[in-house]
Amino acid sequence: MQTVSRVNIPNALTLSRLAGIPILMVLLIVRFPMHDQIAAALFILFSFTDTLDGQIARRRGTVSDFGKFVDPLADKLFVLAVLLVLVQEELVPAWVVVIIFSRELIITLLRWVGASQGHIIGAAPLGKTKTVTQMSAVTLLILQRPYPGLAPLAALAVAAAVIFTVVSGLDYLWRFRYLIGPFDTSRLGRRAALSGGAPEPDEAASVLSRELGDVLRERGLTVSTAESCTGGLVAVLITDQPGSSAYFMGGVVAYADQVKRDRLGVSADLLKRVGAVSREVAEAMAEGALARFGTSLAVGVTGIAGPDSDGSDKPVGLTYIGIASPRGTSSREYRFSGDRWSNRRQAATESLRLLVEEARAIGGGKEKPLDVQTSVR
Repeated sequence: MQTVSRVNIPNALTLSRLAGIPILMVLLIVRFPMHDQIAAALFILFSFTDTLDGQIARRRGTVSDFGKFVDPLADKLFVLAVLLVLVQEELVPAWVVVIIFSRELIITLLRWVGASQGHIIGAAPLGKTKTVTQMSAVTLLILQRPYPGLAPLAALAVAAAVIFTVVSGLDYLWRFRYLIGPFDTSRLGRRAALSGGAPEPDEAASVLSRELGDVLRERGLTVSTAESCTGGLVAVLITDQPGSSAYFMGGVVAYADQVKRDRLGVSADLLKRVGAVSREVAEAMAEGALARFGTSLAVGVTGIAGPDSDGSDKPVGLTYIGIASPRGTSSREYRFSGDRWSNRRQAATESLRLLVEEARAIGGGKEKPLDVQTSVR
């Protein structure tokens, strides 16, 4: 991972949220003309830095361990501190803060468990929605005091925030349920010694590769891979399972555009028009592997692993995974936020997850529209 100084614009913006906590607390407690309006304006301003610091860090390649640690901590302290003052001012029930705090504590513990297993849990769509609803609710709660007419709208916003807080928490627990259980940490040390220090693909990838093998064998299916940013990691994970020669036909590591054209049949016009890191190219890579190896299903992976971008405005961590099968071709977009190895590992893990879903769907005979496009962030 790229080493950067702790003193940079993204980290300064993150620290500004921590510095803003006592300011907002004073504004909400001390009475003087327009104090609530000023507090609401500053809350919105500080909240905006939460989005801005991440964008700047990824765009400038200044992502640091300090920032990744302090940023989520600052977000939680910022919102919870303001909510506690609002409880004191009798503007919101205490049970709302208890629910929000409990959810944040549980997810923080989940992230810690994931990190201890070498797995970085990125932000999910529901998590982003949860944050937006919480920020909106807090803003309306502040403004309902000088503007009583906003009270009903504030109540609705609080209800929405509570719902998304609970739902997003359950979503995290369900998606990362494999992290809750026994984990042999000694395996990390053994693999690190064998690989020169590179961390082992996480337990989730091992579970998924076994599951994929079981499904493919059970249903008589075969699989192939076309990889760019993962550099063959998906194929490694698949073939790490004993007996994988029965269902894994082969793969192409198409790192260069020329290989994508010559080995996978991705058109030069498509590469020029949308770029190698795109939904269309991921799908074309998957279709190329499917045709080249004659398998039941295939995966295509392309992305920007980091630490630097590809010279375009596409951020580090942007990854597209395409899945092709006789049912059609689909793709998903991901925005990973780790270092180079972590982004590659997460892309490989998600590729296995999508292959398992597709293999089960093929066996189940479910219909699926062509060119389904979904986005996961």
